[in-house]
Amino acid sequence: MSEGDRLTELAKRRGFFLQSSGSYGGVAGFYTYGPQGATLKENIESAWRDRYVTREGHMEIDGPTVMPEAVFEASGHLDGFDDMIIECPECGESHRADHLVEDAPGSTVEDAEALPISEVEALFSEYDIDCPTCGTALAGEPIDDFNLMFGTNIGPGSSSPGYLRPETAQGIFVEFPQLAEYARNQLPFGVTQIGRAYRNEISPRKALVRVREFTQAELEHFIDPEEDEPPLHRVEDVVLPLYSVEQQQADDGEMQELTVREAVDEGVVADPWIAYYLGVSKGWYDRIGVDMDRFRYRQHLPGELAHYASDCWDAETEIGGDWIEVTGFAYRGDYDLAKHEKHSGEDYSVFKQYNDPITVERPTVDPDMSALGPEFGGAAGAIADELEALAERDPDAFDGETVDVTVDGESYEVAVEQTGFSVEEVTEAGEHVTPHTVEPSFGVDRLIYTVLAHAYEEDEVDGEERTYLSLPPETAPTTVGVFPLMDKDGLADRAQELARDLRAAGLEVTYDDSGAIGRRYRRQDEVGTPFCVTVDYDTLEDGTVTVRERDSTEQTRIALEAVGEQLLALRDGEQRFESL
Repeated sequence: MSEGDRLTELAKRRGFFLQSSGSYGGVAGFYTYGPQGATLKENIESAWRDRYVTREGHMEIDGPTVMPEAVFEASGHLDGFDDMIIECPECGESHRADHLVEDAPGSTVEDAEALPISEVEALFSEYDIDCPTCGTALAGEPIDDFNLMFGTNIGPGSSSPGYLRPETAQGIFVEFPQLAEYARNQLPFGVTQIGRAYRNEISPRKALVRVREFTQAELEHFIDPEEDEPPLHRVEDVVLPLYSVEQQQADDGEMQELTVREAVDEGVVADPWIAYYLGVSKGWYDRIGVDMDRFRYRQHLPGELAHYASDCWDAETEIGGDWIEVTGFAYRGDYDLAKHEKHSGEDYSVFKQYNDPITVERPTVDPDMSALGPEFGGAAGAIADELEALAERDPDAFDGETVDVTVDGESYEVAVEQTGFSVEEVTEAGEHVTPHTVEPSFGVDRLIYTVLAHAYEEDEVDGEERTYLSLPPETAPTTVGVFPLMDKDGLADRAQELARDLRAAGLEVTYDDSGAIGRRYRRQDEVGTPFCVTVDYDTLEDGTVTVRERDSTEQTRIALEAVGEQLLALRDGEQRFESL
């Protein structure tokens, strides 16, 4: 059984996640989190909020999952949010063409998504790729672009089309004018959001890795590109495992280990803000339970770089021999805010006050429409607008007796005296700046899958095989299991009272009095409970209980009145089990 199969079987049996609507045959790409999984998800999201909202001093919003069509026209999702699809001529099943190329026997292609469709079609012939469902040869079949957006209608009828959001980021960008006011128009500031997003994946696969409904945790950090610099000193000594474009393209390329400072100084990570968040995030991944020996940052190759990004790095984790993306770190420039400003007509800039007012020369035009109208007819208005834009970008163009402008591909010659061109001295108190955006975007479901896969362990205890999840106490769905040694002689009452006290102290507690104590330990090991407390006959005599640690199976005795305080310290990383 593969690593993924073992994990999926355990997840379903122990209540982490299962395919949704199973009674009706299930729906590919949709999963329900069970009792253990829902709490694990909540713990990871809480740890994310702690690191990226509270500690970084950013804001959090919660926007709707349905947005009007105009938002996605502006963002470019309607035109460029596609995957490659190929349909089997025999059985009619649709598949992601780039995935079939990457998975083909003998294939050396690692990122077919970055290739043009014509090259992918050629690879189907080169590797003799067949339909995974029925075995029909797919060479020569057409490959098309398939838009991943889920469409809907807002209100009755079809007059107000909308879409389920494919990312949470646009919900932040569209509200920027109001969010900037909340930030008192002071750059830099960050806005975060955790929520559901939807992509109509062609071929959902690998459990939580590729699904149609998923949770993102995104941060949009708005900066002044001319002035704002990240606090690199906080993370400059953090060692990053980097797999750059240069190393990926080299014959003997390999991962490099550089500190954040070295990565910036040597130009391996071009943008210091990206480097800062790579450094911040490495510690966070370790904190929630990612195995850092199975982790790397990989730079996007030129062909896979998003249209809005000047640079992008993915955090990737290794599972079952494959590397999967769990986070994207992108420098989006002013692409999103400029697009929404253009399409909405609203102001998406921030006014930056100068320390002292300055006097500048400002070229202006005041076209004589009484002359332009008769001469140029219906084009006069557009010519006047172009003259205004030309004066701003190239005032030297007005040095002669005439000036040339182009409107809708047609050239016009205008007498300078008709333009009203002049250069005036203007005193300015500040300027309007369109912020640039730095975006770390986390896939929560993939992180959950990674944490479970990396925590999965098997060993032998007392001659029996044991499966356990080595989850950090902060991440584990349950912090402590409370057991009475026997369900008699008042032990159960004492244990139930202890469980209530520990819950009141803020700990996640499960109570179990069913079966042999060894069986109860194994059940808690399998769901990753880091500590178990047993109330036994010695408890009635001396007021102490047995505390067992999951990974080592070591045990120690603690005074009953100190158990809550000690377990809280263990969960929060303030104390180690060995020191009890």
